[in-house]
Amino acid sequence: MGKLSWKPGNMLYPLPVALVSVADRAGRKNVFTVAWVGTVCSDPPMVSISVRPQRYSYGMIEETKEFVINLTTKELARATDYCGVVSGREVDKFKEMGLTAEAAEFVKAPLIAESPVNIECIVTEQKALGTHDMFLAKVVAVHADEKYMDKKNRFHFEWAKPIVYSHGSYMALGESLGTFGYSVRKK
Repeated sequence: MGKLSWKPGNMLYPLPVALVSVADRAGRKNVFTVAWVGTVCSDPPMVSISVRPQRYSYGMIEETKEFVINLTTKELARATDYCGVVSGREVDKFKEMGLTAEAAEFVKAPLIAESPVNIECIVTEQKALGTHDMFLAKVVAVHADEKYMDKKNRFHFEWAKPIVYSHGSYMALGESLGTFGYSVRKK
């Protein structure tokens, strides 16, 4: 068995899948699904999201230079899919999916209460790349649901049953295979 050679494409799977919440200056809010989201730098903490200019939320981000990345879970899988295929131009996705919009600490975009982690972001750079524009953003606050904290005050995202996206499918993450540095730890 050999490997097939395909035309160049994005085959970096699975991807984190996030619900990104936004608001415009008039206070209209929306939430949409983004699988092209990632860490860019740890100091200062920075992330990026890539968004098609045709998306309803794109204009809100361009206008306010703010958004919130809300991490997703098995419980949020249906809302994650819905918010990726239905436009906020036509419906209130918060209402339709029973999502609770909470005030953020630093940005106008709301947090999603049902998400275990909310990351408030302020755009520092926008770069047109082709089908998508990348929004590079500084993380200005992180909110973690205390129900995922242990007695030693460590956060356990795995308790929330996180999901990822791969080739059109949402997948639950499973067993832990080791912790950072386990391959070189002395036994």
